[in-house]
Amino acid sequence: MNYYFSTKIKNKAFDEVVQKTIEALKQEGFGVLTEIDMKATLKKKLDEDFYNYKILGACNPPLAFKALQAENKIGTMLPCNVIVQEKEAGSVEISAVDPAASMQAVKNDELINIAETVRTKLQSVIQNLERES
Repeated sequence: MNYYFSTKIKNKAFDEVVQKTIEALKQEGFGVLTEIDMKATLKKKLDEDFYNYKILGACNPPLAFKALQAENKIGTMLPCNVIVQEKEAGSVEISAVDPAASMQAVKNDELINIAETVRTKLQSVIQNLERES
């Protein structure tokens, strides 16, 4: 089982794809709690040049609440990370964690059902971005 879903968008600006990803997440009920710019962070902390790479910490509040009710330590796996990266100019890849894969370590049937719902929503995000490209 893969631990992520992914698609590539060609011939679009990186920042435009980040915004399209945030909008696609909103359409599925997710908000972005965190946005980490790895390129800027690695330059600042290590003086290393890196390609465009952003980590979006996405959260669907109703599903996160259900997950926390089912398993109080599940916050260690929240929010769901979605990455947008541009290793090659003009080719931007969007990848989302597969929560069902990451939740396999937790032996809680209620949580697995919630993770399946989140999985379906994140798959829709990736599929919608793929259709728009």
